[in-house]
Amino acid sequence: MSARLHPVLHGLLTLAIALAIALAGLVALPTPSRAAPSRAATPVCALACDTLDPSKAQRDTFPVPQVNLNGRILKLHVSDPDSMAWASIDNGVAGDAVWLDRSWDRGATWEGLLGKASIPGTWTGTRTLMYNLTDPVGHRRGRLRACGDAAGVTCTDWVYPKVCDGTFCDGADPATAAGDDRPVPSTTLFGRTISLHADQKNGLAWGVIESGGAGDEIWLDRSWDTGASWPEGSSLGRTSVASGKTSTRTAMFATRDPRGLMFGGAVRACGRAASHQEGSCTAWVRPAPSRARAAADALMASYHTYEGWWRSSWWNSAVAVTSLIDFAQRTGRHDYDWVIARTFEQNRGTFAPGERSSDAVEGHFISRAIDDAAWWGVAWLTAYDHTHERRYLDEAVTIADYVHQYWDSGTCGGGVWWDRERTYKNAVTNGLYLWLTTSLHRRISGDTVWGDRATTAATWYLGSGLINSAGLVNDGLTAGCRNNSQTVWSYNQGLAIGAFTQLWRSTGNAQYLDTARRLADAATTSAALTRDGVLTESCDTGGNACDDNQKQFKGVFMRHVADLADATGSATYRAYIKKQADSIWATDRDPLNRLGQRWAGTTPNQVDWRTQASALGALTAADGL
Repeated sequence: MSARLHPVLHGLLTLAIALAIALAGLVALPTPSRAAPSRAATPVCALACDTLDPSKAQRDTFPVPQVNLNGRILKLHVSDPDSMAWASIDNGVAGDAVWLDRSWDRGATWEGLLGKASIPGTWTGTRTLMYNLTDPVGHRRGRLRACGDAAGVTCTDWVYPKVCDGTFCDGADPATAAGDDRPVPSTTLFGRTISLHADQKNGLAWGVIESGGAGDEIWLDRSWDTGASWPEGSSLGRTSVASGKTSTRTAMFATRDPRGLMFGGAVRACGRAASHQEGSCTAWVRPAPSRARAAADALMASYHTYEGWWRSSWWNSAVAVTSLIDFAQRTGRHDYDWVIARTFEQNRGTFAPGERSSDAVEGHFISRAIDDAAWWGVAWLTAYDHTHERRYLDEAVTIADYVHQYWDSGTCGGGVWWDRERTYKNAVTNGLYLWLTTSLHRRISGDTVWGDRATTAATWYLGSGLINSAGLVNDGLTAGCRNNSQTVWSYNQGLAIGAFTQLWRSTGNAQYLDTARRLADAATTSAALTRDGVLTESCDTGGNACDDNQKQFKGVFMRHVADLADATGSATYRAYIKKQADSIWATDRDPLNRLGQRWAGTTPNQVDWRTQASALGALTAADGL
């Protein structure tokens, strides 16, 4: 066997060394390397996939200067709405070539010869196809440049070397920060103190080294995947302590890249003493301009930009995008309007079983699960309220028409079936139907059809037995049309609160508002849903774990209690909403603003994008008070 290590063994050895250094509280310094072309990787898909024809570009701009290459004109073309670029060469002759280079590590290495094209025959110019500037699915921020070969090779500058979030860009002076917060503890190294500082309001960060000496260094690392990797963002703003000084700081760097469709970047401060090679870093942090915005940014880290949903959960994605829309509407922000459109456009078609849901999706967000379709109806009605785009209202009507097909007065005197097989009449499907019908009535001028359906559904719901004697909503009805005494879940309670609040808004009938109040009062005072003032599912207690559906129930409850608080102005409901948000922020959040299932901060806790979307609902409700 050769003495040379196999590449896999070499990689494992490298990983082991890196892990040992990390466990010791130190970091290895970046190793300088000469830029060299790298082999092109798998095509990147963001809003579109690599190799899109430039004729489909939404815009054509030239953010870097063109280059004269022996009389030829070399240009880099960029379409920001597509987040893509292409290259062209003109005034040339047959055989002249043009291509793109793309780098994921600030130009240290690159995928070369992307889309290479040569001028044919009697032509004088040609262009490449389009390639993505960014890879939000892979959590990578790229740079592109145009290169040409015409009796010599040259390239344009790399495009967008700085991250910009609105008017704030990499390299800003910390003296201009709106605030100076230290979100995580400092780290020490050979007597030096290394600290991370944040302008929370504007999502900017910088590093400081103190109690040091000449030649000591400080820098920032920036990661788009919560610290798993940072090739584009290593050694940002690296600076040394000047002679005769004991401290210095970096410039400020942004943590959101709207142009690159990446939000919630994480940063850490790192430093080293001049006399040692080791470095030490603080923990990774995401700034929090506001509680709700921090939660929304962290939620977006799991959004699959190309496919337009949060992977692996169909109805949960509908609730997640609804939470994002509620955030946008209550705060007046439009950062994520593109997500609303993207989710709609990429998912209103058909999908085979297993692609989006375990069931086939048959178009217009419809499948055999009636409640799944209804959740998407809620999402598009909410999108219509925020954007005023008629297509969203039309889609909600299509979905509600489908759900209405399963209203059956022949069993239990009414109510909507949970599935096409007509096996179960439950609270969630009927709460959704009641909310959808009355909400459509309020949004469609001159409507009588949806209004009549809403009042019929309300009468049935109140007499169905779904609400028990304690004012709590059980899961559904038995085959004998009686309350089945199954688990009281917060989302069933919340849907009923929201539906009866909407009914009161549309009819002025005090009975409906009284019902919403009775349901809210029961939920906020009963140990079935609230413990020590904090909203708690039965699966939040002891050693229990919530399944992927249950993880989002509480956020649904909070959006509808917020609606009731708006309708009544009740100080009690407002205080309850604030209590949830305060508890989440104080006990259920990590430095990366990831929010868990247990809002009281107890363990064992679960954290994923579903729990994030649910907690976002509570933070949005509180920020909107």
